[in-house]
Amino acid sequence: MADPERTPSSDTPSGYDPRRAEQRWYPLWVERGYFHAEPNGEPFCIVLPPPNITGALHAGHAFNGTIQDMLTRRRRMQGYAALWLPGTDHAGIATQVVVERALAAEGVDRRELGREAFVDRVWAWREEYGDTIIEQFKALGVSADWERLRFTMDEGLSKAVRVAFVTMYDDGLIYRGERIVNWCPRDTTALSDSEVEHEDVDGELVTFRYDLTEDDGHIDVATTRVETMLGDTGIAVHPSDERYSALVGRTVRHPFDGRDLPIVADAAVDPAFGTGAVKVTPAHDPTDFEIGQRADLPLMNILDANARLTDVVPPEFRGLDRYVARRVVREALAGQGRVVSEVRPFVHPVGHCYRCHTEIEPWIAGLQWFVAVDRLKGPAIQAVEDGRITFAPERWKRNYLQWMEGLRDWNISRQLWWGHRIPVWYCADGHQFAAVEDPVACATCGSERIEQDPDALDTWFSSQLWPFSTLGWPEDTADLRFFYPTSVLVTGYEILYLWVARMVMSGMYLMGDIPFHKVVITGLVRDPIGRKMSKSLGNVIDPLDLIRDHGADATRYGLARLATGGQDIPLSVEAIEAGRRFGNKIWNATRLVQGAFDPASQALELPPLERLTLPERWLLSRLETCRDEVDLAIEEFRVADATVAIHRFIWSEFCDWGLEVEKLRLYGGSAEERADAGAVLAWVLERSLRLLHPIMPFVTEEAWQGFDEGESIMIAPWPESHPSHLDEEAERGFAFAQDVVTELRRFRKAHGLADSLPLEATIVADDERAATGRALQSEIAKLAGLGSLDVTANLPDGGGRIRLSAAGVQILVPLAGVLDVDAESVRLSKRLADAQAEQGKAAAKLGNETFVAKAPPDVVAEQHRRLAAAEDEAAAIRAQLEELG
Repeated sequence: MADPERTPSSDTPSGYDPRRAEQRWYPLWVERGYFHAEPNGEPFCIVLPPPNITGALHAGHAFNGTIQDMLTRRRRMQGYAALWLPGTDHAGIATQVVVERALAAEGVDRRELGREAFVDRVWAWREEYGDTIIEQFKALGVSADWERLRFTMDEGLSKAVRVAFVTMYDDGLIYRGERIVNWCPRDTTALSDSEVEHEDVDGELVTFRYDLTEDDGHIDVATTRVETMLGDTGIAVHPSDERYSALVGRTVRHPFDGRDLPIVADAAVDPAFGTGAVKVTPAHDPTDFEIGQRADLPLMNILDANARLTDVVPPEFRGLDRYVARRVVREALAGQGRVVSEVRPFVHPVGHCYRCHTEIEPWIAGLQWFVAVDRLKGPAIQAVEDGRITFAPERWKRNYLQWMEGLRDWNISRQLWWGHRIPVWYCADGHQFAAVEDPVACATCGSERIEQDPDALDTWFSSQLWPFSTLGWPEDTADLRFFYPTSVLVTGYEILYLWVARMVMSGMYLMGDIPFHKVVITGLVRDPIGRKMSKSLGNVIDPLDLIRDHGADATRYGLARLATGGQDIPLSVEAIEAGRRFGNKIWNATRLVQGAFDPASQALELPPLERLTLPERWLLSRLETCRDEVDLAIEEFRVADATVAIHRFIWSEFCDWGLEVEKLRLYGGSAEERADAGAVLAWVLERSLRLLHPIMPFVTEEAWQGFDEGESIMIAPWPESHPSHLDEEAERGFAFAQDVVTELRRFRKAHGLADSLPLEATIVADDERAATGRALQSEIAKLAGLGSLDVTANLPDGGGRIRLSAAGVQILVPLAGVLDVDAESVRLSKRLADAQAEQGKAAAKLGNETFVAKAPPDVVAEQHRRLAAAEDEAAAIRAQLEELG
């Protein structure tokens, strides 16, 4: 039963009040359990990519959240058991850093607290702030099942992490080894390859000389990391490089500590880089590590966890920061005359920590834990190749497969206190074992002298389990059996490798099935000119500000309207304002329609088809086309196309044409005609609101209540198809009327004629078009503001008329008493002269080579804009002068 307080009527405000609707409806939706899904019927499931508990809602969250909510609301209306499962991520590094900063502000160091007390502080912080982003999501109007809210360190999900680890450990897929890793000196933790962002930096290429040990010969090497030469344990050349073939097997002497370094041959060397000979530092470069493994070169770790030189280097370099050491070592080599050519600038890619943007250091960080991926990636590749998992846009399939083919073992150790601690214990007798439950004794020998591994797991290890751990795995739950595999994953391309690929691997391995059927990849939300949003640029658009100033519906509309196929989207406040205007348009149309339709005395159904007018048949046909377009576009994840289609229908077809033409019957027809017109408008608008609901839920709920069709539009059925409403004849006929009206309106506007001035017109047409014109004579006259309209097949006698053309007919408009042709010609001629003068000035500036070369690009662009505008205006004025004859 509709709530009368929520029904648009003549007593309600003329403008739509977003805040009033949002505060009214969202609590009711939650209270009535509309967001909750039971495991019965046809399943549809989306898991929310869990935002970090440290985060605040940003434009990217709002963008992806809008798309996911659109998909979920539509499926719910289609009768599916539609579950949108929300949750948050504990965000190991990010959260630990935030709490460490808070402690530092109190003058406390986490090491003084100790691990247990520090973790307690993090949990306390999480309890206070961890759900902030969830509350902000609610402001967007999302229909996630909050009863199922998950957190990656909940008890159940923590158990899932341990079960996954132990299963993979026992199967030989998780191992411990000493390998070079990506190390963040700021956060003092290892990172996986996917957590490293590469970008070009300005460096310098230093070429220096090593002397051979046995004689006066030498070999020159080039490097961008000259400070790491303190850890060189060899020199490498390509096996086929004849320049150095005679030197392979010989040794050089280190200039600072006198060590002998062998010269080895390895195919990894690029003969075209530098001198063709490279220094080999196995502990501080991934390629050098591999070369060192093949050549049995020793590892010499010269940097500590903070990227400062250690005591293994000569005394004069100890304790230096890596960047300072780079300069000091280069100067020391130059002092010995070993820098053999000019140091030159060199731009090269350098890895950075994806969290704090510190340059990562390839480093031997002691024993680390790794996931062996060779057995895991094969099924994950096959699932995409055979089409069980598809991508939208489809091009992301290629990116996924290319990355998977080159995937290396995944380092999952993190030197953190916050997170899932690695469930491996060591006993005093040298045994090592993994366990799901905390043990009291060694699983091998029974010793109670056991100690747990100090490291935490990579955050993405728990996130990879998200599609099934959130549904209850490893327990055999009803949710897991019903909703897994999930239906769709909507996520940004920036975590395709960090998260999506790993979910596929873990799902295939632990569940024996894909985690989702479809992956919808979205782009980044950028500022209006395409720049990444950042506080330093001052271009951040806060979605919470947009929601406060324009409403949730307007924000959702603006984001959905821009959601084109995995591309980055330029977000502007103007796009959101367009959504606000659309909401007001819907509200005003609803007030008009519901003022002409009384649900207490009229059923919401169409009159008999034989009583419908041609414009009404046209309106039903356009609605059916719109329904099909919206339905298919959402099905194919073309969110922007769906948004454009429903906006075009409601604004341009229903409001601008349908409502206006029906006013003839509403305000001038018989009682039956008024009732029929009201019923048609109500039937069309009610279905239009249901089509729009997934995009703009609040205004559609508020407006829909006036039809008294049920509890909530949220649980109303998705509009059914009516193929019989498609009517080519009606569409052709009304298109004729639209073209004639549009041309008459254009003429009126071009010559400055008031809308209130009644024009006279005659349509001259062939028999078929004349028949259409006569059938729509009153509608054309009303919409074009005509005092009289004649339709004839013969050109009438007499002059003093302007001749217009549209829809294959001629339209004659008498000018007497309407327009002084001579005065209008003078006025237009003056405007033409002004436009031509502006055109000439812009063209002269653009023809000046000095101006084009020296003026700022935006100034030159402005002149191009002025030239184009002046050309367009001049062309339009010439056309108007030609009309006057």
